[in-house]
Amino acid sequence: MARYTCSFTLSIHVDHLQPLVLDLLQDCDLEIQYYTPDYILAREIPGNVPFSKMVKVEVLIDKSMATETESRMSIVIKNEELPLQVYNHCRQMFDFIKQSIEESRHWHLIESLAG
Repeated sequence: MARYTCSFTLSIHVDHLQPLVLDLLQDCDLEIQYYTPDYILAREIPGNVPFSKMVKVEVLIDKSMATETESRMSIVIKNEELPLQVYNHCRQMFDFIKQSIEESRHWHLIESLAG
């Protein structure tokens, strides 16, 4: 199973973060499956890639560390594909979504830590 993670510190109030992340994921051609104020689950739309390569994205919004001007969130991007190649489909989607978050005009990126 391929799995990639990244944590972000963003200059945005935590109450505004979740709806903007939902929009960002949909703009990345992902289907929102489930969400709460501090958790989002999305996946690639079926039919575009083989089932084993279909990516799921989990977003965790850390409300306990939020301040008036900063919010933290983590993403986990995974699929059932064995990561036999360094630049596999899951890694490509991870890089695309990570770049989308980092370059979003809705907030200022303070820090990004990929794991």
